[in-house]
Amino acid sequence: MAYKVFVDGQAGTTGLEIRERLANRSELQILDIEPELRKDIDARKALIDESDITFLCLPDSASKESVSLCSSNTTRFIDASTAFRTADDWTYGIAELSNQHRQEISTTKRLSNPGCHATGFITLVYPLISSKSISKDYPFTCYSITGYSGGGKQLIAEYSEKGYNDESWNAPRHYAVALQHKHIPEMTKRTGIEYPPFFSPILGNFYRGMLVTVPIHTRLLNKKLSAQDIHGILLEHYKDQHFIKVAPFADSAIISDGAISATACNNSNDLEIIVYGHEDQVFLACRFDNLGKGASGAAIQNMNIMLGLDESTGL
Repeated sequence: MAYKVFVDGQAGTTGLEIRERLANRSELQILDIEPELRKDIDARKALIDESDITFLCLPDSASKESVSLCSSNTTRFIDASTAFRTADDWTYGIAELSNQHRQEISTTKRLSNPGCHATGFITLVYPLISSKSISKDYPFTCYSITGYSGGGKQLIAEYSEKGYNDESWNAPRHYAVALQHKHIPEMTKRTGIEYPPFFSPILGNFYRGMLVTVPIHTRLLNKKLSAQDIHGILLEHYKDQHFIKVAPFADSAIISDGAISATACNNSNDLEIIVYGHEDQVFLACRFDNLGKGASGAAIQNMNIMLGLDESTGL
C-alpha cells in the first residue's frame, strides 16, 4: 500500500522541487490539488486529512493555517517555512546531529525543516558545542553566500531580468544588514549557544548552491585547540553519515583556481564540510545545494526517516 503524500504549496520553488523528486517513487501516491483550488480551505483540508505526510511549502501564516485545518490523527507534517523552527512541540529536522535527533524525527508527527543558512551554521557549530570544545558564550560570526533561488519566485524573476545586465545585481549583494535575518533564532536555539551569531548573508548571481563559513579565533576558546583538532572533532561526529562528509584537512582538491566554489554539491543532498587554518585561526565552511540539503532534499530525507524507509531513497 502506497503512502499518500500531499504538497500544500506545490507551485512554489521548494514545492516544485519536492514534487519533482517524488514523481517516480512507486511507494508513494501523490495527492494532487487542482490549480484553481490551491487556496480553497475545504479542498486543502480534505487532502491534508487524507494524507500520511503533508509537506507545507507556504508562508508562515499559511503553514499555521494548514496545521489548524487538520482533523486527522494520522497525518504527519513536514513544514518548510520558518513558522515552527523554534517551537518546542515540533521536531527539528537535521538527523545527523545526534542519534536522539534521528530517533525523534522517526517518530514525530510535526517536523520543522531547517532553513538553508541555518543548516550550514548548525552543522558546523553543534558538534563543537555539544562536545564542549567551544563554550556557549563564544561570539560566533557567520557569512553565507547563496544562490538567488532561495529567495523564491519574485527574486528569481528579478535576477532573470537584471542579473546579467545590471552591474549592481551582477555583483555579490549583502542583505539582512539590520542583523535580524529570520534564520537567526533557529541558529541560536538549535546549537544551544547563549547569544545570537553575527550573521551576514550574501546573494550571488547564480541560481543554486551555497557556501556557509564560520571563522574561529582559538584564543577565545575555553581549551587549546588547533584547526586540525577542530577538524578531528567534526570528522568523528559525522563519520557514519551518508549525506554529510568532512573533507580531509586543508584538502587541496577543494581549491579550484585559488577559490572554493559554492556550487560543487548542486543537484544533490550532499553537504561537504571544509576546514583550513592554523594554531590561531580556523576557517570552517560547508557547501551544499540550497534547494537540496538546504530545502527540498532535506525535507525528503526527513520524510524517508519518518516513514521508516532508507533515508537516501530518491536522493
